[in-house]
Amino acid sequence: MTQQKPIIYQLLPRLFTNYCETPLVNGPITRNGSGKLNQITSRILKEIKHLGTTHVWYTGVIEHSHDTDYTSFGIPKDNPHVIKGHAGSPYAITDYYDIDPDLAENVPDRMAEFEALVERTHRAGLKVIIDFVPNHVARQYRSDARPAGIADLGEGDNHEMFFSPTNNFYYITRQQFAPSVDLGSGDDAYVEFPAKASGNDCFTAFPGACDWYDTVKLNYGIDYGDGSRHFDPIPPTWLKMLHILRYWAAKGIDGFRCDMVHMVPLEFWQWAIPAVRDHYPDVRFIAEIYDVALYRPFISAGFDYLYDKVNLYDTLRGIECHQLSAAHLTSCWQTVEGIGPHMLNFLENHDEQRFASPFYAGNPWRVIPSLVASATMSTGPMMIYFGQELGEPGTDAEGYSGHDGRTTIFDYWSVASVRQWLNKGRCDGQLTPAQDELRRLYARILRLCNAEEAIRSGAFFDLMYVNYENPRLNPHRHYAYLRSCAGSTLVILLTFGDTPAEINVRLPYHAFETLGMPVGVDSRACELISGEVQRKELSPDTGFTASVAAHGAAIWKISHDRVRPLLPGKN
Repeated sequence: MTQQKPIIYQLLPRLFTNYCETPLVNGPITRNGSGKLNQITSRILKEIKHLGTTHVWYTGVIEHSHDTDYTSFGIPKDNPHVIKGHAGSPYAITDYYDIDPDLAENVPDRMAEFEALVERTHRAGLKVIIDFVPNHVARQYRSDARPAGIADLGEGDNHEMFFSPTNNFYYITRQQFAPSVDLGSGDDAYVEFPAKASGNDCFTAFPGACDWYDTVKLNYGIDYGDGSRHFDPIPPTWLKMLHILRYWAAKGIDGFRCDMVHMVPLEFWQWAIPAVRDHYPDVRFIAEIYDVALYRPFISAGFDYLYDKVNLYDTLRGIECHQLSAAHLTSCWQTVEGIGPHMLNFLENHDEQRFASPFYAGNPWRVIPSLVASATMSTGPMMIYFGQELGEPGTDAEGYSGHDGRTTIFDYWSVASVRQWLNKGRCDGQLTPAQDELRRLYARILRLCNAEEAIRSGAFFDLMYVNYENPRLNPHRHYAYLRSCAGSTLVILLTFGDTPAEINVRLPYHAFETLGMPVGVDSRACELISGEVQRKELSPDTGFTASVAAHGAAIWKISHDRVRPLLPGKN
């Protein structure tokens, strides 16, 4: 079977199918509602797949902190003073073995509803990714759903020691937790003694409001007091985390997006990933990581894919915002040369500002060159964030998040563009003409990733080194490269500028030699985004000429069996 290039669609179920038309700022679930797992129907999944998607990342499905009261169902209530927003952070886990009750139509059946969603997703021809949050848990972590015989995190910890190899947490001994946020008073107060270290490696009892004060750092055997490492015998936290990974893999999960992997020792991943694959060999691991220097060690540890946020994402944003030249894209592939297939590219996710927001591009139609670059420069995965394909601007001030160009992960909210598209699950064309066309454009580009072998598995060749002094290519606003396989070559041209361009890109002899491309002058070529067909030259003597719209892209395909060789003596 042909290896697919993963195209991942990230969605937060709490927001995705929330059909509340008039959500209230800082509104509780009783007012604003919440999307449900059961509402992600086969019809909706069919539409997601239609985009060219191969995987769905269901973000925030594991039980996490929120201020909604589910005590009638036997679920302990969280103290609101150590929760961000009403809905809480999906990364402040309160029970690794349970599904968040906000997402269930019938709370006692929440796990069965999730398992049905997994089955439904698989029937739609899509694979399932969920979060694994290994570095930290919510302040009030307690698992009431853990299997029999499994000790809870913190159970048996020695609270009198900052560090012990057998502890699950770090304790700020003899000090009460006192962050720079209101912890309430009287019976309503949150009291923690001794204080535990916060999830962002804040080893004091006094984290600030910008620290991860709602979370607690997990102990993987590193004494942050003296830097010593205690991995033999295997730390209890390692064993508990491995059990959690296997627990979810047994439910048919195809992959884990692992949160802040570089805050957990590399040795744990070297041990845990093979241990999971001993039982579930096809499970894939995706690393959220923000240090280029750590890319190769974490790939060696067993990760299939890594966020390329600090490389390609940041560069594309810099180009779009006129802070960098387009030529900087060359350094992106050079930085990850040899590991490019492991890089996961994106333009949006729950941590980043929406592309169409006024904090970023301010216009969803400017996305085309960045989208094409992210999707086609490598054989690695591409990810889009729900609503991105509709031009969601992220302009709401939902509550805790405020007006920041992001879609909230802390509030009960409804995303207007997504609500309009879904139309209560009917998916029946309630979009504006502009939204509909933008979604179609995303689909055309994303489907190419697996329809074209040259993108899916072909070679890459950067054309910029022979075009820096080319008067018909502006290296500040234009970028050009080839993707090639045995049967075809793609000439890909990007314009990040405000004006259309007639580009003539020089093609070096070295490209023909390296890629094994035939040299021809009478080639029937097809532009894969628009469908336009023209006769094109593919020659080191004449270059390659094409028109590219402002903030546009052109992907010209030359099939090798349609290339007429150059005549003897022809220039």
